[in-house]
Amino acid sequence: MDYLVNLSLLRPRPDLDDRMAAAGVTIRRPLAPEARLVTEWVETHFGKGWASEAGIALTRQPPTCFIATRRQQLVGFACHESIARGFFGPTGVAEEARGLGIGHALLLACLSDLKAMGYGYAVIGDVGPSAFYEKAVGAMPIPDSAPGLYAGMLDVR
Repeated sequence: MDYLVNLSLLRPRPDLDDRMAAAGVTIRRPLAPEARLVTEWVETHFGKGWASEAGIALTRQPPTCFIATRRQQLVGFACHESIARGFFGPTGVAEEARGLGIGHALLLACLSDLKAMGYGYAVIGDVGPSAFYEKAVGAMPIPDSAPGLYAGMLDVR
């Protein structure tokens, strides 16, 4: 099922920024020379389908992909505008870096970018951890949205 986020309700989260700084995590857009490293990392950790979506987000100018780095190593990523306009995802954090708030920080970076682009709402496609999105950004399920854009998709595993 897809979820909807009202971007006008987004607020800065200085506490989350402080958590990222304390953990030594930087959230930023990848640079062009890093594109292959990012897509290969995404494929290794999350599969070919998500790597393809990240590749699309990396070709936009500016990229609609954000990465989380720690000690100059990739520990997470999030994209928007890859599967469709106004859509958030895919996103993922390395297992060893989970629980630090990195996923939340990446989500907010992407949603803030969508808001800056002029969107009033964002769609989170094919939500997995719905409780997280509901709590983090007030996301709401969109009735009759499954399978949505993903209907009839080839097996990309």
